[in-house]
Amino acid sequence: MLQASLGRNFSHSTFVFRGFPALRRHRRLLALPFFVSYLSVLLGNSLLVHVIHRVESLSSPMYLLICTLCIVDILVVTAIIPNMLLSLLFDWDEISLAGCLTQMFFTHFLSSVESTLLLAMALDRYVAICQPLRYAEIMDSSMFMMLLVFTLVRSISIMATLVGLAGSLWFCGSNVIQHCYCDHMALVSLACDSTEKNSAAGLAVIVCFVGVDISLIFFSYMKILSVVLRAAPAGEDRWKAFHTCGTHLIVMMCFYLVGSVTFLSHNLHIPIPTDVNTFMGLLYILFPATINPIIYGVRTKEIRNSFFRLYKLRVKRITTVKVSPAEKEQM
Repeated sequence: MLQASLGRNFSHSTFVFRGFPALRRHRRLLALPFFVSYLSVLLGNSLLVHVIHRVESLSSPMYLLICTLCIVDILVVTAIIPNMLLSLLFDWDEISLAGCLTQMFFTHFLSSVESTLLLAMALDRYVAICQPLRYAEIMDSSMFMMLLVFTLVRSISIMATLVGLAGSLWFCGSNVIQHCYCDHMALVSLACDSTEKNSAAGLAVIVCFVGVDISLIFFSYMKILSVVLRAAPAGEDRWKAFHTCGTHLIVMMCFYLVGSVTFLSHNLHIPIPTDVNTFMGLLYILFPATINPIIYGVRTKEIRNSFFRLYKLRVKRITTVKVSPAEKEQM
């Protein structure tokens, strides 16, 4: 009653997460698959970063981009999953408005950085295959500095605007966020004043990142396929090119398509059940972070061979340490 009487003079300072409301009685069981997924993200991406860092031959721009992608995947998942696990296991559902906006910024900022990295990796492969003689000239240190500045300026400016607009709203109705983390539209939908600017900002995010990035990525892979198909004879090489490019595009489409649907579901009034929308919001972050070490690590011959060399070297060192000089004489 007090909140209703205060009306627009009252705004919530804390919010409560209600992700997967239909499965609320089984919320502790839900924690297990997400915990396993989080561990696999940490293990897979950390291992890939370790291999690329340790092996000197993996210092080309492509491997540095893969290493950066792994670090971003670890950070974006860490921004969401630990807090969500605490909520599922111990009912720690509350979050302050400042904490919510901070989580929102880092989640969307890191996702936008990942989008830029996927674009950079596609362009790197385009230059390497379609312009091989100019690769060293184009993909130099100055290009990486330009990419870094572009990534920071684009991501920070757009996401800071998005979060700033969300933070300026009044929340005088419900304070229950129908999600497991502070998704932009999940919070904005609770506002009691006009959200037209927020909807426009959300649409601008989709245009800037999905519209621009996925178009350039798709163009790059189509050009790569065109060059490979003209150069390679029919048979295993062509199938390998189709398989590699197709796998990359499927993972990227999952990231962009699912992310776009969850981001625009409120804007376009798409009737998605809360549980499904929550799952999709987690899927577009967790799935690429889990699968990227396989796509760019296990399936990349140079990284795979480097891992086995490091593993064999470590096993050899452990064996050498365990065998004492006396045992050596007996042998």
